[in-house]
Amino acid sequence: MVRSITMALSSIFCTTCFIPTSTLFSARNIPSCHTCLPSTCYVQQKQCKREFPHPAVASVPYQPINFEYLEEEFSGHGVTFEGVGDSCIAKMELKNGSIATILLPSGLITSYKASMWHGGSMELLHTSVSEGEYGDAVIQGGVSLNFNFQTDEGEVSWSPNNWVLHNVKGDAEESIQVELINKSSEDKIGLKYIVTLENDALNSELEVSNSKSLPLQITGSILNHLTVSTPDATFAIGLERSSYWSRPPFESEFIIIPPDSGQEKGFGKIWNSSALTYLFPQWGTKNQKNNEAEGNQTDMRGEEMDNYKPLREKTSLIYTDAPRSFTVIDRGRRNSVSVGRKGFNEMYLFSPGSSFEMYSKYAFICVGQAAILKPIELNPDGVWKGGQCIHNPNL
Repeated sequence: MVRSITMALSSIFCTTCFIPTSTLFSARNIPSCHTCLPSTCYVQQKQCKREFPHPAVASVPYQPINFEYLEEEFSGHGVTFEGVGDSCIAKMELKNGSIATILLPSGLITSYKASMWHGGSMELLHTSVSEGEYGDAVIQGGVSLNFNFQTDEGEVSWSPNNWVLHNVKGDAEESIQVELINKSSEDKIGLKYIVTLENDALNSELEVSNSKSLPLQITGSILNHLTVSTPDATFAIGLERSSYWSRPPFESEFIIIPPDSGQEKGFGKIWNSSALTYLFPQWGTKNQKNNEAEGNQTDMRGEEMDNYKPLREKTSLIYTDAPRSFTVIDRGRRNSVSVGRKGFNEMYLFSPGSSFEMYSKYAFICVGQAAILKPIELNPDGVWKGGQCIHNPNL
């Protein structure tokens, strides 16, 4: 039974999915462009499935999903559904061979297999499945949303994690678009998460609407785990003269953290709770947030001097004026991918370092489109949009 579940997870998610054979699966506790600007990657679709009223969805513990209902109402347009435990996999597949999978209700994009010039495909995302504290499967990596919404008075502190499929558009010839929605418990914050698969790109766009009478602060990141042969053979191209802050890696239920990172040299004490509280102040009180902000002013600030930046060292940087798009080259796999952003002023770059085996669980690089150092301010009755594009230049 366990072996069959493991094989199912491996085939559904991605070829770089690392699953211990002892994993037990129960999804109720699963945590969870090309060099042009990303805005050019968001396209209108030709066909449209009939719309359904937006349900009021609170971020509550996951409820079982009726994947048969989803298959009946939303299949077609190049999208199929498969039930896995209490969760569901939405698979988007284009005729050119590009495939992306989304785990519901967490909204985690677990796989993006991009079509290559030689006729095959290559996995661009890195996903890990491990056994959790209570024997449940913990799925991490991929492309995840890690956001918190809060007012100045602390009236609202909400992190969305329970997404509902609202619409599917497009066709398998050119592009497929899946729209997910979410709302806070009092229906004052509305979210749309739109994932678009194109022949040469995977786009993620978040839309936030504020119906509250107070301004809303948006903090967080769209975080990508890009699979590589090893960080030792991986380079970031195009970041020269970009300013950055050296900051601790932020905590997320989806981020893959190397073992014993708090004790290893390089990261030092970056995994301590005070640093995490500074980056994501919703985990502490307002006074704690102010104290930690003052205490972290000594963190290193610098300017990127290398246009061909090696990522072999342990790295956790927030760039404040990086280009809207840059390229990650993996010389080990002889592959490259371009990552662009829209609506975000910051870019997060994380490398676990090269002390691990090649093609292992920790052979990845994290790139995040972020609002960490400076939250995004959204006025009452306002709407904010931000997104990213992972472009495959290898067709």
